[in-house]
Amino acid sequence: MSALLVTGTVLLGAAAGWAAVPVGRSLVTVPPGGAPRRSTLALVGVVVFGGLAATRSTDPALPALLLVAAAGLVLTVTDLTALRLPDPLVGVVALGGLGLAAATAATGEPRRLAVAVAGAALSFIGYALLALLPRARLGFGDVKLAAALGLPLGWLGWPALRLGLLLPHVLAGTAVLVLLATGRVRRDTPVPFGPALLGGAWLAAVLT
Repeated sequence: MSALLVTGTVLLGAAAGWAAVPVGRSLVTVPPGGAPRRSTLALVGVVVFGGLAATRSTDPALPALLLVAAAGLVLTVTDLTALRLPDPLVGVVALGGLGLAAATAATGEPRRLAVAVAGAALSFIGYALLALLPRARLGFGDVKLAAALGLPLGWLGWPALRLGLLLPHVLAGTAVLVLLATGRVRRDTPVPFGPALLGGAWLAAVLT
């Protein structure tokens, strides 16, 4: 990908992050001062979009991945502020599957689309079982988001899917330990899992 296109993608990420906060606030009830700063989300958008552009520049699935990333920025806002993952936004993540179908046609590898569907199914089953465990803190919104993210991760291949299933627990566990150590949460404080799911999926996409 040319430097011009990378720059354009990075700017698109900044715009998506900047817009994510007001869009997220319009979808959920946000306590005063509860939403992240727009400048912070814009910076996150730069990193997320820039990372995808740098590592997936020749991948025909890049537009679908950027769509997932844009929806993920808004989902991060809603989950951090209201512990909610609205179905319409999760649906946008799943809509990336249509882009994957187009990418499959471009690559001539129908097997990749089959693995994408298998990835969504495995992610759904795995997280549904975790949500049913006693004292589980996963909501069904987390289960649906995991299934939606399983589509692009599966399309990228089994290594990406495995990382995408593992990394959210590493990220969430680390975050909870830091929050407990700093006294910002207690053991019974609800902690959003959606950002960890999204962050793990992004890392899996750029590392594999």
